[in-house]
Amino acid sequence: MNINWDYSFKSSPDKWSKSEILGHLVDSAVNNLKRFTESQFSDEPYLVTAYNQDELVKINKYQEKKFDDLLKLWCHLNKQIAFILKDISEEQLKTKINLYDFSICDLEFLIEDYITHLKHHLKQIFE
Repeated sequence: MNINWDYSFKSSPDKWSKSEILGHLVDSAVNNLKRFTESQFSDEPYLVTAYNQDELVKINKYQEKKFDDLLKLWCHLNKQIAFILKDISEEQLKTKINLYDFSICDLEFLIEDYITHLKHHLKQIFE
């Protein structure tokens, strides 16, 4: 069976296409890789800064990119994240994180939140 999905289809102008959702996951991976690494050597609590998701999706022109290229980039970034995370100690997981809403969590929560976010968007892409 050959399924030809249109990853650039937008249900409305204000909604992301599947390509843009994957591009958003690329941006999320870039930002979280930085957070997961820097939080391990920065002063506590590590300050997580917000990023403008909609503007990054536009500026990076994910709508115009080949889906396969985005998928490869996303996979490589997440392989690096997995490579870094596999060696994080229990002590490092307790590193205090100051979120952009000024709430405090730890690195373990930040990692779990990243995975939950990732699963949510992957479901949107492949449903």
